[in-house]
Amino acid sequence: MTSTLLVASRREATRSVLLEHQLRRYHPHVQGKVRALAMRHTRLADLAASFPALLFALAVPRAGIASARARACVIRSLADAAAAAGIPLWLRRLPPEAFTAPITGLPDDELFRRQIANHLPPSPKLAPIWLKSVAAVAELAHGPAAVWIARELVRAPPRTDPARLRLVGLWAWFSTQPATLGHTLIDRRWTPSMQIGSALAAADAWRTMIALHVSLGSEQIADMWLQPGRVDGYDFIPLNSTTDISEEAEAMQNCLRTYGPNLAHNRSRLWSVRRSGQRVATLRVAARFEGPLPGIAELTGIRNAVMPREVWWAARQWLHGHDLLRMEIEQRRWGTAPLDRPTWRAIWRPYWLARRQIPEWLPLAPSRKALNAL
Repeated sequence: MTSTLLVASRREATRSVLLEHQLRRYHPHVQGKVRALAMRHTRLADLAASFPALLFALAVPRAGIASARARACVIRSLADAAAAAGIPLWLRRLPPEAFTAPITGLPDDELFRRQIANHLPPSPKLAPIWLKSVAAVAELAHGPAAVWIARELVRAPPRTDPARLRLVGLWAWFSTQPATLGHTLIDRRWTPSMQIGSALAAADAWRTMIALHVSLGSEQIADMWLQPGRVDGYDFIPLNSTTDISEEAEAMQNCLRTYGPNLAHNRSRLWSVRRSGQRVATLRVAARFEGPLPGIAELTGIRNAVMPREVWWAARQWLHGHDLLRMEIEQRRWGTAPLDRPTWRAIWRPYWLARRQIPEWLPLAPSRKALNAL
């Protein structure tokens, strides 16, 4: 009898040590709530080892979850308890370190469960970032994109910035929506085979295109400062619309699409230099820092190649063929040029409708701050 009690005592002591070890692995901000719940019943305490996510979800429930009912389910079935707590069973394999905030937005269909099992975080240190990122991309985009980011976080965690996932999630969602304006602005669409570096670059390029379109709208730039002309066989063609600018950027392989805000603030104007109908150079005219008169700010060929003297000479002759003295260029203070409201709404409306809400970070009114924050 004494030996039986001794064995039971040792078993209980070992169990207490293991429980304490598991509880200490939870984030300090939630550890008190988790510990208090674990002390209420041995079956709840057992969750610290068998299902850390469920213990966390019961201790830190999200809005709308009947946690008391879920706790009662633990006594009967973990599956019932997980369903009542609103968390997927596949979270059972994640360590306590993964859970720092209420668990929301995670898919739980059969295909997702099979796929996500291959990309679980290999270390407790990575687990919280991994879970937060998977949940964010699932909510922003869709299940396949969530599986993809899970894989990429495991494959190359140092290269992944969680703060940039909002833009990546939007880009991934629009990549699968061919009937939207946002889709037409994507040069390279999301695919599950992409690596994170390529995805970030493609998402950034998409945001640049959005900035160009919402800066200029659907109308042509009315005041190009200068007039089209021909000098020494070189034609100077205005790039006065988003279509013209995008086509020039693609043909000349340059960064012309980034000039949307610059043009909207009346800082410069863009021209295409052509000979016999062929693109030769891209010209940017701007009022330089040293004075109020417009001058040649940039004149480059394909992939920003240096232009020969005769092209520069033709550009100077064309520029100075205008009455520059009478030209008044009123630059806007940076950040004050309004974005085009119809274009902004046309881009984001399909996403708002699909999500049945207008997120605070993607407002109804055009916002440079919101666009830059993506």
